[in-house]
Amino acid sequence: MTTIRSAPSGFGWPLPGSRDPHGVVRTFDAPETAYGPGHRGVDLAGIAGRPVRAAAAGTVVHAGRLVDRNVISIEHPGGLRTTYEPVTPEVAAGQRVVRGQRIGTLDTGHPECAAPPSAACLHWGARLHLDYLDPLRLLGHRAVRLLPWRDVPSKPR
Repeated sequence: MTTIRSAPSGFGWPLPGSRDPHGVVRTFDAPETAYGPGHRGVDLAGIAGRPVRAAAAGTVVHAGRLVDRNVISIEHPGGLRTTYEPVTPEVAAGQRVVRGQRIGTLDTGHPECAAPPSAACLHWGARLHLDYLDPLRLLGHRAVRLLPWRDVPSKPR
């Protein structure tokens, strides 16, 4: 799996008003193999019909139906690609977009979403070439690691 050592500059939240950790309904779970189980992105809580925005500048490579839902894919410099689903597109393949530009509206229909039935989820994914990445890393988020209590030096009282 490819790792990003530092967050690329110029990336932002694809849903207006999303703030970590409140908007994250389901986190990234890297697959162990190319075809293995996992969650190849994050699910962000939202409201159907609200705008979805490009996380960064790039070129739209797909905007439309893919199997059973609408998907938008944006290619960014250096082989990085972000995906947004389910989203009714307001952009077309080949179109250049800038960070924060409205690319579509959030649809219902992401069956794996754990949000309440009246809400919707945006599945936001990221790939560097063929390797899936945690899109939250694009925002500069790092995994939190807790140390066992026995490793914490005691303070005299």
